Amino acid sequence: MESQSVDVFAQKYKQLLDEKLRQLVEELNAPTIIKESMIYSLEAGGKRIRPLLLFATLEAFGIDAKNGLYAAAAIEMIHTYSLIHDDLPSMDNDDLRRGKPTNHKIFGDAIATLAGDALLTYSFEVMNKIPDDFASPATKLNVIVEMAKAAGAEGMVGGQVADMEGEGKILTLEELDYIHIHKTGKLLRFSVLAGAMLAGASESQLTGLSGFAHHLGLAFQIQDDILDLVGNQQLMGKPVGSDTSNHKSTYPQLLSLKGAQAALRKQIDLAKANLAKTGLETNLLLEITDLVASRNH
Repeated sequence: MESQSVDVFAQKYKQLLDEKLRQLVEELNAPTIIKESMIYSLEAGGKRIRPLLLFATLEAFGIDAKNGLYAAAAIEMIHTYSLIHDDLPSMDNDDLRRGKPTNHKIFGDAIATLAGDALLTYSFEVMNKIPDDFASPATKLNVIVEMAKAAGAEGMVGGQVADMEGEGKILTLEELDYIHIHKTGKLLRFSVLAGAMLAGASESQLTGLSGFAHHLGLAFQIQDDILDLVGNQQLMGKPVGSDTSNHKSTYPQLLSLKGAQAALRKQIDLAKANLAKTGLETNLLLEITDLVASRNH
């Protein structure tokens, strides 16, 4: 694979993904208002870290990342649905997301809820749109099953429930890890594994990539917690200190800021160590790992 920086790679595939997401929603035979609500949140910005991980994983196997557009779109739809629902008054009750009014502030609670529902259900159809000449029906089915696990009660939804039940409580580090391994980590891990499964990875490669993504997911959340404490509100596009105001346990709260920063470095080192076991061309994945550790929003 020709060497390229992650910035150039991300810019190219973010544009392709954005075009694909709009196209997929616009071709739905559905009421205009629900499509507008879906597109509003899909186009609200964001790092597209999950699709980028999928694309970079395909490239690590020497496969053109364009083959991952449908899979990446499906993952971003699930991630976006979760954000719409998280922001609702019955959940985190947030007014801003990425510097813009949250979906329910524009479209109302009912349409926002339904837009999230629509994105979640459509994601499975979109994953099945992967051409058969790239991935066999059996491979697509296996990927879809893993996506359901990552997004459902054993994954992201279960983590969200634990997060809500933990509000107002002082959690143990083990309890906090459980929340973030499931709420954030499972879908992030799936993004890497989906790319690996579509690329025909060996069992040892799947093991290494799974370990990589597990530690990267924890690193991502630790940095999130650090930024909520010391980040720049303008860069983040949302108020800082929201975890404190929502009475949520965080890594800096349990470990101190210095302790959280040390935990972040440990998770990054473990992610890189697992990546080294795969024997793949991992330059892009390594750059993404460093970006997760150093991001300011």
